[in-house]
Amino acid sequence: MNRPVVLITGALTGIGRATALAFAREGHRVIVSGRRDEAGRALAAELRELGAEAEYMHADVRNEAEIRQVVEQTVARFGRLDIAVNNAGTEGESQPLVELTAANYESTFAANVLGTLLALKYEMRVMLEQGAGSIINLSSIAGHAGFASASVYAGSKHAVEGITKSAALEGAAAGVRVNAVAPGPIATEMLDRFTGSDDAKAGFLATMPARRAGEPDEIAQTIVFLGSDKARYLTGQIVSVDGGFSAQ
Repeated sequence: MNRPVVLITGALTGIGRATALAFAREGHRVIVSGRRDEAGRALAAELRELGAEAEYMHADVRNEAEIRQVVEQTVARFGRLDIAVNNAGTEGESQPLVELTAANYESTFAANVLGTLLALKYEMRVMLEQGAGSIINLSSIAGHAGFASASVYAGSKHAVEGITKSAALEGAAAGVRVNAVAPGPIATEMLDRFTGSDDAKAGFLATMPARRAGEPDEIAQTIVFLGSDKARYLTGQIVSVDGGFSAQ
């Protein structure tokens, strides 16, 4: 039995790293990509210690040639691509709308929106030809809610959710599923950067019904489910994993 092949972008920290570990423990063949080669090679070695076939491939998702090469190298190495997790992205800079710069918009949308589109472009080409595949994009609670001083980030994640639904419609008849996971605040360095201080983080978490941050593995386990045949009739959906935030 061939074990599923998984490609994860932005895999070196936080949710991406937890997802790589979760798929490795499930026995999948895992390709992790990112921009920090030493950390990437170390993660691949850690995955191999868990018994998984694993490789690191350098990719900046904002660069079309690099993401195309990663997908092509994955298929050349393993013969197929079963699951893709488009996790690479940035929180950008928190600032009031009246202080925004074009540079802030461009850097955030390049990583979060263009990066997702380019990854989808090449992943879907492979999966449409196969007649099967599952793609999971990373959104956020900011993909369907507004946050003061985070208009660019929220706008980029709203875009990811629209792209996810549109891609799902293009792939559904061919057996290619496209969904997104929308995490609430997760205990990662990104949350620390986004909130800026312990007091601000505590105040933010107090607005969550669960009264805590989520753990990266709680998101990873949802992604593993979406990638599996257990979710084979689930496509075009935004799955919120947010401790009840979106129920308010």
